[in-house]
Amino acid sequence: MRFADLVTFYDRLDATTKRLEMRAVLVELLDRLSPEELGEVLYLSQGLLRPEYEGVELGVADSLAGRALAEAAGRSEEEVTEAVRVSGDLGTTGESLLAPLRPHPPPLEVTEVYAGLLAIAKASGEGSQEAKVGALVALLRRAGPSESKYILRIVLGRLRLGVREMTILDALAQKYAGGTRAGREKVEAAFNVSSDLARVARLLATEGIEGLAKVRLEVGRPVRAMLAERSPDLADVLSRMDGRTALEYKYDGLRVQAHVREDGTTRLFSRRLEDLSGQFPELVRDLPRALPHRPVIVEGECVPIDPDTDEIRPFQDVSRRRGRKYDLERMQAEVPVCLFLFDVLLAPEGPLLDRSFPLRRARLAELLRPDERIRLAKQQVVASVDEAQAFFDESIAAGCEGVMAKSLAEGSTYRAGARGFWWIKYKREYTQGLADSIDGVVVGGFSGRGRRAGRYGALLLAVYNEAEDRFESFCKVGSGFDDVGLAELPTRLKPYELDSAPEDVMSGLTPDRWFRPSLVLEVRGAELSLSPIHRAAFGAIRPGAGLALRFPRFTGRYRDDKGPTDATTAAELLTLYRSQVKQPVRDAGGSAEA
Repeated sequence: MRFADLVTFYDRLDATTKRLEMRAVLVELLDRLSPEELGEVLYLSQGLLRPEYEGVELGVADSLAGRALAEAAGRSEEEVTEAVRVSGDLGTTGESLLAPLRPHPPPLEVTEVYAGLLAIAKASGEGSQEAKVGALVALLRRAGPSESKYILRIVLGRLRLGVREMTILDALAQKYAGGTRAGREKVEAAFNVSSDLARVARLLATEGIEGLAKVRLEVGRPVRAMLAERSPDLADVLSRMDGRTALEYKYDGLRVQAHVREDGTTRLFSRRLEDLSGQFPELVRDLPRALPHRPVIVEGECVPIDPDTDEIRPFQDVSRRRGRKYDLERMQAEVPVCLFLFDVLLAPEGPLLDRSFPLRRARLAELLRPDERIRLAKQQVVASVDEAQAFFDESIAAGCEGVMAKSLAEGSTYRAGARGFWWIKYKREYTQGLADSIDGVVVGGFSGRGRRAGRYGALLLAVYNEAEDRFESFCKVGSGFDDVGLAELPTRLKPYELDSAPEDVMSGLTPDRWFRPSLVLEVRGAELSLSPIHRAAFGAIRPGAGLALRFPRFTGRYRDDKGPTDATTAAELLTLYRSQVKQPVRDAGGSAEA
């Protein structure tokens, strides 16, 4: 097909926003294509050159494309810049500047445009910028005005036809599967497993709907992630799960799909099919050791971990690792991560997508050799709202954002790319950060890890309950201490060391060393939440739950002017909890989308 003919279809797609009209145009386009052209046209129509997971990028900035257009049109770069300022689009500018010129023969074929763009994407190393400009100039000189508009838009990643994957799947089903619902489902299922529209289209064009049976799970090809529905409360969750479900911590991090080949070669993919391997080299290194039986495809949540206290840190910390290409060694030290695995899609014996969730979870536990970097997600099977609530509170206290409920039924297969009530997420509402600091009494110490080995890595803090005349724990704090402060802690705490828990201290945690309540220090945190572990104001809000400070941080201020009974009281903590202002729910990644 000539590229000029393809452009006429692009103009028609660009002129409508109606999905049915787009589908009709795409079906007509498919009628004009040979099986060999299908893949290239479908990639180009999405502004791609290869499937997204391959990460093939053109790497052409506006300035570079403007330079190429100036050379092709015989204009100065300043003229091009001014024209773009007026039009707001380099593609439209290219169309107008090249209109007076006659294209160099012969006419461009789609395969030539695709090959030229792929050459631009692959140019690298010394002289690559000049090579990209030269290849783009060559295309533009052979292109007509409308062709140049779309070439420039594709190069800059701004094709903007509105042609999304689901519309293309509709057109493929209409063309090759008779437009039936069953046929459409088969087409989408093949795409969800392969994540490659061109591959699905070629099979349909050459072998029909039966050819899709060849699409199987493969290491290196990411599977489109199964998604969860939401629920307003835990009673509703249990009702939808027939009274019994597996609850897992809902870690606030990055969802990662890890593909480990038999030889240990590992690639990591995001939920959006981006290759994350270069951003988390420590996971790429450690996964083959944690998964000795291969090949495997596993899913998990990558969360930031405090290396000294082993506590989960806020999502914002791990987000600092996204998109990093430089200073990786420093970032690994500053923002260490842990991958909590929760599912397995492929095991050495073959795909597990059609297995029920309990069987997949059991197989994952068999395959995994957990270590500090790669672990199994925390899970508990519950059959009552009280059990579910206790586990939910435990999750929040551990630094997570809620729970994931997963069906235990026989039909609980992995539905790639689908959303349904086989998985249900339940998250607490996020609240405004605390306006006040809290003065806590040190009642315990935890041995440090990593750089803090040989000293205290975290402290157990309590508030004072005046009514009961006792100290009740509300947090474990390890953040905010500098090296000097850490070195001073053993000396500061030595006078208060005890061999067993003080009778006037209540806590669900057991530190490595207990202390007589004496030393008071100031902490701040993100918010107060309910916890089955900590005992501050225990039972005041909900039976079986106390108050806990999420993401506590030492301010650096020791309250030497206060005795232990002068610290923040349980009643004050309760007032702080009730005064928190509710805020909208936020998903991992800061997105409103699940």
